[in-house]
Order: sequence, then C-alpha cells, then structure tokens
Amino acid sequence: MVTQTVTEVLENHVTLDLEGIDRLYLNAYQPMLQSGGGIVHFFKKARGAKVASSVLMAPISRDFVQSIRDFAEHHGIDQVRFKKGERKDDITQSRLKAFKKKEGVLYIGVAQEKTSTFRTVKKVDPESHRSFPWLSRSTVLCNQYYFYLVDEDFGPMFIKFSSYFPYTARINLNGHEYVKRQLDKKGIAFEALDNGILKCDQPAAVQRLMSGLSAHKIERVVRKWFKRLPHPFTASDQRQGFCYDLSILQAEFARTQVFDRPRSGRLFFEEVIRDNIDLGRPEQVSLIFDRRITSRTPGTFRTRVLTHGVTPSLHVSYKHSKIKQYFKESKALRTETTINNTRDFGIGKRLKNLSELRKIGLTANRRLLDVQKISQDCQIGEECFQKLSLPQIIDDQRVAALKFGDPRVMALLLSLCQFMNQLDGFSNASLRRQVAELMGEDPAQYSQGRMTYDLRRLRLHGLIKRIPRTHRYQVTSEGLRISLWYTKVHGRVLRGGLSQLFDNFKNSQERPLVWVFNKLERVIDDEIAQAKIAA
Repeated sequence: MVTQTVTEVLENHVTLDLEGIDRLYLNAYQPMLQSGGGIVHFFKKARGAKVASSVLMAPISRDFVQSIRDFAEHHGIDQVRFKKGERKDDITQSRLKAFKKKEGVLYIGVAQEKTSTFRTVKKVDPESHRSFPWLSRSTVLCNQYYFYLVDEDFGPMFIKFSSYFPYTARINLNGHEYVKRQLDKKGIAFEALDNGILKCDQPAAVQRLMSGLSAHKIERVVRKWFKRLPHPFTASDQRQGFCYDLSILQAEFARTQVFDRPRSGRLFFEEVIRDNIDLGRPEQVSLIFDRRITSRTPGTFRTRVLTHGVTPSLHVSYKHSKIKQYFKESKALRTETTINNTRDFGIGKRLKNLSELRKIGLTANRRLLDVQKISQDCQIGEECFQKLSLPQIIDDQRVAALKFGDPRVMALLLSLCQFMNQLDGFSNASLRRQVAELMGEDPAQYSQGRMTYDLRRLRLHGLIKRIPRTHRYQVTSEGLRISLWYTKVHGRVLRGGLSQLFDNFKNSQERPLVWVFNKLERVIDDEIAQAKIAA
C-alpha cells in the first residue's frame, strides 16, 4: 500500500468539515463592585447604610440562599450536594436522559468552593495613628449554587452563583449543543457525534448556524435565565446600575473533520506524529498562534503526544492557551484551540470581543493543519534547487548562492522556520541572534553587516520580503517550503545517511544504506577487474 500524506488524507477522505465555537465559560460580575469604593457606594447609596462594612453582606447572603430554597421548593427542583471527587457531568447526564420538557431547570447542585470577596480590616493613619475600617480583597470558602438548565435554543448549560458578596456567577454553554437544537427546530436531519455533528445532508446550513452564534445571542440567553432564577440584587439595585456584565473566562474553538473510515484517521495521526513531533518548540508555537515568543514570554511551550489506549492525541501549549488534536470516537479529527486568557492575544475579556477572539481561535486551528501539511510535503523542483545553488542575476543585481549543506545557509534557513509566520515579522537583530546561536558563535561576533548580506540574499531569492515602511521582514510561502525542504533533507536524509556510511558500525547489515554501498563497491571492483584496468 502506498503511504498517503497528511494533505492527501485531509483532501480525499474527509466527508464533513465544520468549525466554530465549542465550549464557552463566562464570568458574570458587577463592574461597580470590584473595588472598595464601589462597595461603599453600594451600601451607602443603594442600601442606605450609614457605614459600609462587610457585616452588611451577611443578611444579603442569607436572603439569597433562602430565595434559592424557596425557588427549588416551589418548582419541585431537587437540590444535590456534590460529594468530593464526584463528577458533576455524570450526575447531569443521567438526569438529562429523564428530562422530557423543552426547557427548564434540571436540578440545583451545591458545592463548597473558594471565591473572591471583601473583608473589613483595620488600618492605621500614619499621621494621627488612629485606626479606621478598610474594605480589602480576600478569599472565603462558601457554597456555590449550580443551576443546571436545559434551554430551548442552547440545550444543556449551567449558571453557577456564589452565595457570598459580590455574588459573581459563572455560565457554561456549548456551541455544538446550540447547533443541534437549531437543526432540530429547522427540521434538518443529522447524526450526532459526542459534542459534534457526524453526518448531515446540508453541511453548508450547519456551518452557517455555527458561524451565526454571536455574542448577542449568547448574552440574550444568559439574560433570559437571570430573569427567571433567584437573583441576589433587588430590582432597586439594578435600576441604580448594579447589573451583571459578562466576560470570557475560557473559550474553546473547534474544527471537526469527519473521516470516511477509521483507517483514514489512523493514517493521519501516524504521519503527523512522525513528522511533527517538534511542534511544541517555541519557534513552532509562534508559527501556530501567530505570536512572537521571547525569553520574557511567560508560560510553558511544548508539544506532547499522548496515547490513551490506542487513541493518540497531540497537545501544543502557548502561554495560557493550548491546542489539542485527537481522533474523536475513531471517526473524526478534532482540532481544538482553548484560550484561557484573552490578554495573551491583546484582546479584552468582555463578551463583545468574542467575534475577534473567534478569528484567532479558528485561525490557530487552520494554521496548525497548514503547518502539518506543508511540513510533510515541502518538495521543490530541480530548477528551483539549481537557482538556489548557483549565483544569479536577479533584477539586475548579482546575488550569491544559497548552497545546500553550507553551515551558514543551513542556520539561516533553520532560523526562517522559526520566524516563518510571525505577524510582526522579524528584524536584522532577531535573525542575527538566532543564526549565531545555531552556528555556535557569540551573537556579538556576528556583525550586522554579515546579516545585512544574508538578508539581501534571502530577499532577492524570494525567501523573505520586507514589510512596507518598516525594517522588518516576513517569510514568503515559497521561503517556508524551501526552508523546510533544506532543513529536513539535511537533518533526516543527508546527515543520517552519512553517519551510516562513515561511522564504524560492527554489523553493517543493520544499516541498509551501508549494505547497498558495499554491494555497489564490489560490483564496480568486479567491472574494473574484468576490464583489466585495475591499478
């Protein structure tokens, strides 16, 4: 059987290809209650207290908890106290099977968890030495109330309220569940995949639904349930501006490519794991996430290839975010980008930024797949190789060759692999530092003039281009392919082959290349002997 490349598998054996928002974990908070001054304003102006103190928080908490109990009793909703180590999802799934309504509250879960709050502490004035109360940030262990819901448009979701001031809430919902509900409402037949779609006769309609899941629709469903569920803030509080705002705690963006048969998926992972084991190096992660990584960038940058049983998965980390790629249910390739901090990409946390964040997440998924395809299939033609290997006249300018195997050229092209897709490009200094390190030289000794000469070679050969109105450069698509080809051929074929030929192996038959060359040498010796021209 002829081995298929990653590109061939994805182009010829994928029956359904969908991308969009997967899971969203939102934070609901009171913007005016995030500082001591805001809390003082709340108690004095909204609640009419003479002195603002954390003592005033307890009655609000008691009333809120009692309203939850009354709500559960009135609607006949079970309250379940979660035990340590118990999986909330298992309880929810078992109850979902018995739920027959279009929408409603499935049950209320209770768990003790830490939350951020404010406490009253004493401070001393340095001049008068008199003490005075001060509201300070702190953490407490308190009950969290999980309202597990079934929504007509969004399916299963939950809203978690903290029972302690300032009563922050968390919302968890799923984009694929939203799409399934919309397909049912439109009467479009489909076959479900766990947290996804396996088959559908109208894939374009599915993709439109996934692309149409907006921040507005998400906020609307959250506000709907806020009105229905017990609320810690009164109508009077809300009229004075003490309303919840929504921000993004975690966003997961997924691309699901369903294979025509399980073997196609196995072929994909065999090729990817063999060819892309080094994706977690800092330079490779910058290629995927489109961000520059320096020695000051926080976080861990790595790739892990895991095999749970017989199911492989690839994990790539960048700052607080990660990409996970795995063979879902032995039916589909799932590529998921999970963003845990929007600030990693220079984007605000509020829900209104979801559209911009989605572009980054989906682009990261696409870029990972593009890198996997190009990394494996980076052939260049003989004519291209000859032009690179010999001096040329390009645009009436003489340009030196980029000779294959030359240490300086190989260091240059390996460095381009590390800068190939940076949004802001790279500079003379950054490339110079990287090339010097690869050549084992002191970066201070690799002069700016030498790098200017190298940049000119790369630019005239079409491997890089200057970003307009800057002194920075970007790797071209042709430069990406050539750089990968040079470095892979040198690292995997030439260097490995020469080590077989010239290293002193005790058993040459363990190295097929050595055995073939020895046989060739014997045949040549026999031909020389027969021609009677031996020395």
